[in-house]
Parts: sequence; C-alpha cells; structure tokens
Amino acid sequence: MRLLFLLPLALSTALQAQWANDADGIARAEHPHPPTERSGAPPTRGYDLKYHRCTWALGPAVRYISGTVTSYFTSTQDLGQLIFDLSDSLVVDSVVMHNNVLAFSQEPGDLLAVTLPAVMPSGQLDSVSVTYHGVPPEAGLGSFVTDEHDGTPVLWTLSEPYGAKDWWPCKQDLNDKIDSLDTYVTTPVAYRAAGNGVLMPADTIGSEVTWHWRSRYPIDHYLVATAVTNYQVDVQYAVVDGDSIPMVSYAYPEEIGTAVDNMQNLVPKMVLFSQLFGTYPFANEKYGQAKFGWGGGMEHQTMTFLGVYHPEISSHELAHQWFGDKVTCHSWADIWLNEGFATYLSGLAYEYLSPQYWDIWKRSKVNNITSQPDGSVFCTDTLDQDRLFSSRLTYNKGAMVIHMLRWLCGDSAFYTGMRAYLNDPQLAYGTATTNDLKAHLEAASGLDLSGFFADWYTGQGYPSYTTTWSQQGNGQVTVLLSQTTSDPSVDFFELPVPLRFFGGGTDSTVVLDNTVNGQLFSFHLPFTVDSVKFDPDTWLISANNELAMSVEDLSSTEHVLVLYPNPATDRIAWHAGIPANGTVAVFDAMGRTVCTANARAGMLDVSRLVPGSYILELRNARGLLRSRFIKR
Repeated sequence: MRLLFLLPLALSTALQAQWANDADGIARAEHPHPPTERSGAPPTRGYDLKYHRCTWALGPAVRYISGTVTSYFTSTQDLGQLIFDLSDSLVVDSVVMHNNVLAFSQEPGDLLAVTLPAVMPSGQLDSVSVTYHGVPPEAGLGSFVTDEHDGTPVLWTLSEPYGAKDWWPCKQDLNDKIDSLDTYVTTPVAYRAAGNGVLMPADTIGSEVTWHWRSRYPIDHYLVATAVTNYQVDVQYAVVDGDSIPMVSYAYPEEIGTAVDNMQNLVPKMVLFSQLFGTYPFANEKYGQAKFGWGGGMEHQTMTFLGVYHPEISSHELAHQWFGDKVTCHSWADIWLNEGFATYLSGLAYEYLSPQYWDIWKRSKVNNITSQPDGSVFCTDTLDQDRLFSSRLTYNKGAMVIHMLRWLCGDSAFYTGMRAYLNDPQLAYGTATTNDLKAHLEAASGLDLSGFFADWYTGQGYPSYTTTWSQQGNGQVTVLLSQTTSDPSVDFFELPVPLRFFGGGTDSTVVLDNTVNGQLFSFHLPFTVDSVKFDPDTWLISANNELAMSVEDLSSTEHVLVLYPNPATDRIAWHAGIPANGTVAVFDAMGRTVCTANARAGMLDVSRLVPGSYILELRNARGLLRSRFIKR
C-alpha cells in the first residue's frame, strides 16, 4: 500500500510560497539565537562507549536536574582514567564502580576525570555510574531550558553542537556513538517526558511518574534529548514496504489539532524519503515530533523537537533521520553532510509532492548563495557557530551542491550512490566524511568527481556565464560559452550547462559539457530559434549570466546529444555527435530504467511514460551521451 500522494499539505498556499522564498528560513529556525563559542572534547580517550542508562528527576517548573548516568564502555588501550564531558556548573555527588566509590575531579574545560581502581587492560568491558545534580548553565544555543506555554511549565534540552555536557556527563565525540540507550525521566504526574526510541510502560509511585524510553540504535551524544510538559499524544502510521511506522506527536494541548495536521502532511514525505533513500532508518522504533518553545526544530534521533509547524521545516527535520542521525558527519567541519542533505530533501518534497514550489525553492537558494561572492560548504572554523550554521553556506549551498551532483551524475547513479552511502556497513549508524560521499557517487556514476569537489567543496564562489549563439539557414546552431568566477579560489567550474532553445511554437533543451573557457559547440535544431533560456530548470549555482545572439558564423567540431521535441508528448527524437549505432535507455527521476531502444531508430515512443523529468542516454563503443527531457 502506498500513501505517497494521498494527503494534501495543510498550510495555505501563500504560507508555503513565502517559506519557499525565504532562503534563510530553516537555518534561522533551527538556530535562531546568538551562539556562544564552545570547545569540543578530545577524541577517543582510550575507551569506546557501549551503553548509557540515564535516570533523571525533572520538574519543568524548576531549572534543575538531578540523576545518575551509568556508562558501559570497552577500553581501547590500557586505561587508568576515564574522562567525561560535564559542565563545572553541575555538582558530582559520587562515581561508583562495582559498588565501590571512585576518586574523581572536575577539571578545567568542563571535564570530569574519574580514577579507575586499577589499570584496565585493552578490550575489557566495564561500567561506572555518575550521580550528580545542579542548575545547568545558560550557555550555547540553549542546551537546557525552562519556559511556559499557555501558562504551563515546559522543559527541554538541545545539545547541538557542544551543549550535551551542560546537562549530563557524556563523551562529546561524534565518532563514538552510543550503541544503545535507556532513559528514565521522573516527573510530577501532571507531565509527560518525550524521548528517544520506544516508550516502555510508565511507573507511577504516588505523585510522581517515571517515563522509560528505550533505544537500540546507535546514537550520537548531541542527539540524546528529553522534554517535559503536559503533552497530549497522537499516533499515526506511515506504510512503508508493507510495514507500519508509528509517527507520534507530543503536542501542547492547545495545539493538538495543528500538530495532528502537520504529522498527517508528513506521512507522504516519510514514504517518499523511504522510496528514494531506503526505508526509514529507525523503523523498529518510531518517528516523533515533540513541541518545544524554540523558533525552529532539532533532529533528535526518533524524536524531533519542533518549534514551528511548517511543512518545509518538518520535512527538513525528518530528512535528518537519514542524513545526520543514521549517518552523521565525522567532523563538524563537514556539517554540510547533515544540513545540506536535510535542506535538499525538503526541496525534494516540493519536487515530488508540491511541484508548483520546486522552482521557487531552487531559485531562492541560488539567489541567497550568490548574494556574496565567496564561501565554501567546508567549514574552516567549527568554533564559530555563526559560520557552522550559516544558512547561505552550510544549508543552502550545501543543498544546491547536492543538486548539482545529481545533475552531473544523473538520477540513476545519484540515487544508487546515495543508497550505497547510507547503507555502507562502515558508515551506516556511524559517521562519514565528504570523501566517503564522493567515493560512493564515483562508484555509482563511473565519474571522477575530484575536480567537482575541489571547486564546490573547498573552493569558493560561483560562475557567471556569457552565452553567445547563432543559427545558420540549415538549422545548424553554434554556441560560444564563457565564464568568469566570483572568487579567485576557483579559476573555472567544469559543469554540464543546459540551454533551452525556443522558436516556432516549440522548444528543445540542449546540455553542453562545458570543460574549458571559451568553448564552442555545434548542433542541429529542426526549427528556427528566436530565443534561448540559460539553465531553465535551475540545476546550477550561477548568477549574473548573459545571453546574446551573434550575427557572425561561429563554427566548431564539438557535438552534443540534442533531444526534440523537448518537452515531448508522444515521441522523442535525437541528434548526436557520435554514430547512432548503439543503444538508447531512458531513466525516470528515481533512476529506474523505463524503456530502451536501438539508437538507429532515431526516435522513441514515450506516449506511455507518466509526465515528468527523464534522462535519455545514448551509448556505443565510441562513447556515451546523456541529456534530459520533459514528458508532458
């Protein structure tokens, strides 16, 4: 059973269009407060975390925490001391191992140093329990907050990137995920506690209730979270591959109707993302959204905290469950692997479910990216949180770099590579680098992407194109393509450049493989051209482009694959610069082969294809050409 297109978006058309035009929307909503510079923890520390059992007493009316965190770990070297991250604003009452109290000290830099009773040999499994209490500091992006909604107290945590230590003793190392987790939150009986994983039976004693959440998927320290208030709960289901995935809303009672509508709108996106990138990564547990008093959202694993009910930010936070939670960036320098993909998937939700906003979304991203001439998606200063969470670079440029990778690789190779990346046993439920992403896309596409990543990952800026074209009486079209770059870090951007030619009531899109500056291309079009549109479907990050018709006779030996008519209704024909004695294959937007033919036929019946975007690929012993067409 498929639910992909059954449920309409609940918010108004005007609101969606406004959000799609707001290039800073998600980044500002996710991280709206002025950040404070924080330092991360040293890596590894000689042990590998296996399990946390966290017991906390929390009353949302009081900014205070008390509890015990038991950590199971395996030593990775001979180990005489355990180092955790914990704010010095919190008081450690005791550290216990095998019922023995251990010596400890709270060191500068918010470190908790625990002296083990004897040196542990490498490879040994053991555990310690840290009991502590205190008032968490008001620092960072709001790692532990108490507030009110409709006169009722509410408490929430938010740890990204360096705030987990403000409220619990943890190990702030992205590359040491906790294999499994149990949290027990004791609150007054009037309240519920949201959390990661599956809710187990509650335990009520007198005026207090303990909420037990159990997670059996690896989880990073900054994705562990809880929130407490008088939540009202609603459960819906998304059917993916025949299985039902619970989609749980923890809503303020005064907003339960809006929360239910928002989750209903998210169900088809759960199905869509599962189709494109593989089944929801935490399908054995749930996907939840808990309301909190912040301006936007935070992708806590299996339980997003949501501050605004809007379809795009809801899509973004759901997408993080694949990109950021299942596969997490190896370093905050590569945070674009989290935020760029989550942003891009919020755009894909428009492409597939609300296509009227897709081009608006893409154009708004490009306009924001090119509003300044410099900046890379690689973050050179991870302690500068303004830069870390830059809407222009980390979110929007990250998303459009992914969009260009899809354009460069083609849909089939792109989605194949992305599924391989997410399911790689070395990366799945672990961490990844940009080189890991590059390797999987190269393997799927057969391309060498080194130049692309040099230009768009560490390189800065964008190209501006000058396109000069002419057409002879026999239909021969010649194009001269030149570019300048906005930042000296890149001297030339090598990209396939699409142009759409119009004339006589028809049009055709031609893709030019632009590899050098001042490059000439020549091809035939079966109609008289009267105008040209550059990058008509917004595949490229570019700005300040110029188009001009030349009265001169330009000439060249370059050739491209030209498809016509484009868009097509019943038939698509082609003209190519390689002998047409090979095979033709057509791929849909999900990368599936939908039809094949012998290239000698020169045309293909596409009348049975559903309307949408397709790639036609012509291949023979001399080479391969690929071009995109639209089926009406």
